[in-house]
Amino acid sequence: MNPVSVLLLGFAMSTDAFAAAIGKGAGMARPRLAQALRAGVIFGTIEAITPVVGWLLGKGASRYIEAWDHWVAFVLLLGLGLHMVWNGSKPDAGEPAGETGKQGFVGLALTGLSTSIDALAVGVGLAFVDVRIAAVAAVIGLCTFGMVTLGIMLGRVLGDVVGRRAEVLGGVVLIGVGAVILYEHLAA
Repeated sequence: MNPVSVLLLGFAMSTDAFAAAIGKGAGMARPRLAQALRAGVIFGTIEAITPVVGWLLGKGASRYIEAWDHWVAFVLLLGLGLHMVWNGSKPDAGEPAGETGKQGFVGLALTGLSTSIDALAVGVGLAFVDVRIAAVAAVIGLCTFGMVTLGIMLGRVLGDVVGRRAEVLGGVVLIGVGAVILYEHLAA
C-alpha cells in the first residue's frame, strides 16, 4: 500500500468514530477541549489496537489462502464499505435521552470499541497485503484521535447531519482502497 492509501484508510476508519463523536458532542453540555482530547485519546488508542489484532488473526490464516489474498482483502473492504454506506444512509434512532454530562471512561471505551470493529476486519484484510501494520495502525489511531477530538467540539453545532455523511464517505473510501489493492495485485 502506498502512503496515500494508508492515509485514506486512516481517515476512512475514523469516520464512524467521527460520527459517534459528533453525537456525543451534541449530547454534552458545552464540551471543553480537555473532554474532547480525552475522548480522542480513548478512541484513537482503541482504533489503533484493533487492526493489529485483526492483522495477527489474518496472518495466522494467510498461509491457507495465500493465492486468494487480494480477493479476500477486496471482499472484506468492499463489505465493510457497503455496510458503512448503508449505516450512514439509514435513518438514525438517536442517542438515549439524558446524555448531557461528562462522558465516563467505560462509556467512551465501549463506544470506541463498537466503532473500531471495522478496523479489526480491515486488519484481517491487511494481513494478506504487504503492509507495515504498525505504521498503518499508528495512522489509523492518529486520524481517529484528530477526528474524534474535532467531532466532540463540533457536535453541538453540526449534529447528526455531517456525521451520517462522514460515514457514507468513509464507506466509499474503503471500497476505493479495496479496489486499489485488487487492481495493484492483478496488474502485477
